Amino acid sequence: MLLAPVCAFGQPAGRPANLHFHPAPDGSFAFDTGVLSGTFRREGKSIGLLPVTHNETRLSLATSMGLFGLYRVFANGRRYGTGMWYVPSEARLETDGSVTVVWPAAEDRPFAIRANYRWSAPETLDLSLRVVAVEDLLRFEMFLAAYFGASFTSAKVLVKGGSLMAAEPSNGKWQMFPRDPEAAKLIYDGRWKFPPNPVEWARMPDFDLPLATRSDPETGLTAVILAPKRDCFAIATPEETDSHHSTYLSLFGRDVRRGATARARARLQFVRAPNTALLRSLYRSVASSRSNASR
Repeated sequence: MLLAPVCAFGQPAGRPANLHFHPAPDGSFAFDTGVLSGTFRREGKSIGLLPVTHNETRLSLATSMGLFGLYRVFANGRRYGTGMWYVPSEARLETDGSVTVVWPAAEDRPFAIRANYRWSAPETLDLSLRVVAVEDLLRFEMFLAAYFGASFTSAKVLVKGGSLMAAEPSNGKWQMFPRDPEAAKLIYDGRWKFPPNPVEWARMPDFDLPLATRSDPETGLTAVILAPKRDCFAIATPEETDSHHSTYLSLFGRDVRRGATARARARLQFVRAPNTALLRSLYRSVASSRSNASR
């Protein structure tokens, strides 16, 4: 029932879905789900899905470092490097057609990361994360980034009270929607002050569910970015017409003790002009779905 409005808009009649990634000679992985096509880990680099095309409309869905790339990592009052996409990683194709990416621990990174990317439907990408702490990781955060195509100029977040709040320029250049006041303390503990590119986040209302949208106003094609509430403590976005056209999830937001393993999940799903009832049903689906993070 949930997939019907998606496939009617995005997948040509009679075109079979292929939910597998396929390895390419340059170290990347190609995909064509019937709804979406493109490349993951272009030239074998630690970036997200880029390029990505919506097959029916031919809209370009990704720019910059792509969709669902791991970006900032914070813990212990510091930031580890400038972004995980600059850190070498290894990837392998799993028997189910998903791709697992591994960043090993290092002297300057007291954690190992394992990320599994899987197409669960022609319009739906699931990301499962597993972090193993080599040392205590206090107030650990992984900042997940999605950079959309230039036409995706409408950004909204589902806030307390049940409404979708637009990331209007009048709200501030960079906007952060926390889960609750405790989560806001993490955002403003100094982690975003480190150079280069420190960010001054405008404190926005608490989110109702960790769910945000990025839309192309002309076609109504909408990216829904969401995660289980226990896994996500904030949603971030620049004002919606900013050239980044980005949306971010702040994941984990808790201590991970030495030797322990922490897991989190996120989902990227494309639908057309969703109302809040559909969005809530999409959230219930991701909150109840099983994780591949145990790989």
